[in-house]
Amino acid sequence: MKIAIFGVSGIVGQRVAREALDRGHEVKGIVRDTTRVSISHPNFSVEEGNIQDAASVARQVAGYDVIVNATAPRYAAGEGPQTFLTAANAVIEGVKQVGSGRLIVVGGAGSLEVAPGVQLVDTPDFPEAWKAGASVLRDALPIYKASDIDWTFFCPAALIQPGERTGKYRLGTDQLVTNEQGESSISAEDFAVALLDEVEKSQFIRRRFTAAY
Repeated sequence: MKIAIFGVSGIVGQRVAREALDRGHEVKGIVRDTTRVSISHPNFSVEEGNIQDAASVARQVAGYDVIVNATAPRYAAGEGPQTFLTAANAVIEGVKQVGSGRLIVVGGAGSLEVAPGVQLVDTPDFPEAWKAGASVLRDALPIYKASDIDWTFFCPAALIQPGERTGKYRLGTDQLVTNEQGESSISAEDFAVALLDEVEKSQFIRRRFTAAY
C-alpha cells in the first residue's frame, strides 16, 4: 500500500513509518521541517506540508491508500488547542477533496472510559501536565465521528513510550485496556505494530479502538 504519514518525525510517527517500510509498504512522511526526519529507505520519501490547510493536505495525500495523522497537540510559538482542532477539520476536508484514502488518527488515552461514564482524563490521579493535550485529543474525536470519510481513531494505552517490539498486544474499543495489576501500557514500537495490523486488516472502520499489554 501507499501510506502518507503526518507527524513522521515524532515518537509514534517514526515507528509507524519504520514498521510500514519493514512490511513492504511505500511511505511518504509529511512534516513542517524535513530536516528533523532521519529515515533512510528506498521506499520512503519526505515532503514539507501543512496539515492545517485542506488544500495542502489534498495535494500531499492524493493517490495514497492510507493517511495517518500522527501529529500531537503543540503549545509552542503561540499555538494552542484550537490549532489541533483546525488540523482535524483540514485533514478531513483534504481527504474528502481527493475522494479516496482511509484516515487513521493517533488519539490519546484520556478519552477512554475507566468506569461507566468516567473518562481517564477526568480521574483524580490523571497528571495535570498531560490534561491539556488529552482534553484536546478528546475534543477532536467528535469531529472525526461527524465526518463521512473512512476514519479510525486509535488510542494508545495510558502509558506509551519507546521500548521493545514484541508484536504482542490486546485490543479494546472505548474502554482503557489494563492488565491484572490495573496497569495500562504499551511500547511505541508495539503501538506501531497494532496500527499497521489495522491498516492491513481494516477491523475498525469509522470506529475508535485501543491497544495495550
